[in-house]
Amino acid sequence: MRVVIAEDSVLLREGLARLLADGGIDTVAAVADGPALEAAVRAHRPDLAIVDVRMPPTHTDEGLRAALRVRAERPDFPILVLSQYVEERYAGDLIGRAVGYLLKERVADVTEFLEAVRQVAAGGTVIDPEVVVQLLSRQRRGALLDSLSPREREVLALMAEGRSNTAIAARLVVTEGAVEKHISGIFAKLALGPAPEDHRRVLAVLTYLGR
Repeated sequence: MRVVIAEDSVLLREGLARLLADGGIDTVAAVADGPALEAAVRAHRPDLAIVDVRMPPTHTDEGLRAALRVRAERPDFPILVLSQYVEERYAGDLIGRAVGYLLKERVADVTEFLEAVRQVAAGGTVIDPEVVVQLLSRQRRGALLDSLSPREREVLALMAEGRSNTAIAARLVVTEGAVEKHISGIFAKLALGPAPEDHRRVLAVLTYLGR
């Protein structure tokens, strides 16, 4: 099996190559950014790419976006995401056939990791349960937010800006009573019932922000 590694940490990149070599897997290229990953896949035609999510220049989601570009060129190309983070924005677009998504801190067994590499390379799917939980949580958030009326979304957006009910009423040219009614509707649709230990306004904003 021939593998490309895309990981900006030199130590982890070299460590992965050594670990793969010990398992009889050849690393044909080890790169540090998205464009280099795309070039390496084109040049070497490997059997699998192991990709980190956050790479230069912004260290946000370059790895996943590069992986999606690779899949656009080679729809069945196997990709194993190995990261500290669950990047919800693009992970759902990537996950499907011949894909793995493992969290670095939860990979505790070398044998299991090598088996995951082989399984993905063979066209299988290996997803860390925590990744599944977070992606399902995102889908639920999206469904809850979709249930809000346009006015409720406006009110929630202003709440996210830290506006008080008085300020929201002035911005939208409505009464404070109307704002309170909208906020009650937001709480109900986001399933935020009264609870002495929770601050529902904060929880509503966090749901809106996707956290």
